[in-house]
Amino acid sequence: MAAKAVETRLEPPEGTESAPGKKSSSIQVVEFILGKEHFAIDLFDVKEVVEYTTITHLPNVPAYHKGIIDLRGEITTIVDLKLRLNIPESSDVAAESSRIIVLDSKITRSKIGILVDDVSSVSTFEGNQVDYTSASVSREDTAIIGIIKRKLKVKDKETNELIIWIDVKQLLGDISVG
Repeated sequence: MAAKAVETRLEPPEGTESAPGKKSSSIQVVEFILGKEHFAIDLFDVKEVVEYTTITHLPNVPAYHKGIIDLRGEITTIVDLKLRLNIPESSDVAAESSRIIVLDSKITRSKIGILVDDVSSVSTFEGNQVDYTSASVSREDTAIIGIIKRKLKVKDKETNELIIWIDVKQLLGDISVG
């Protein structure tokens, strides 16, 4: 069974800098949910987002290798990001409501998708909304680039929502597929 593409257009918002090699003060990310936490990866590391489909499990692979899917005639390896990041499984999320973020094959050198609980949005943040020092708390082998702080107003009180910005290339760098 082939995966159905979700109507999610992953193009940068108009008026933002998207040329490779050009520095801008803003970042563009795809936001998603894993358990109760919000995460983000670079927009330009993403090819598309597809709905959950039946995953064929492979024998003798690490637990975070969920298996493979047929995505429009191409075999795509699926990595369970919750297992890869050691995030506890939450019982209130049904697999069928999950999404697969298909990564750009230029960064992964093969067809890889990451399984997430839900994709919430494509967002642009200013550089001053990212705290890079929080990422250095853990060891240098971490895949956390920084913590994005989004201001929210809840009941006339302003609060920060924290989004963990991860480097998917570093996180999946040791994964060998086919």
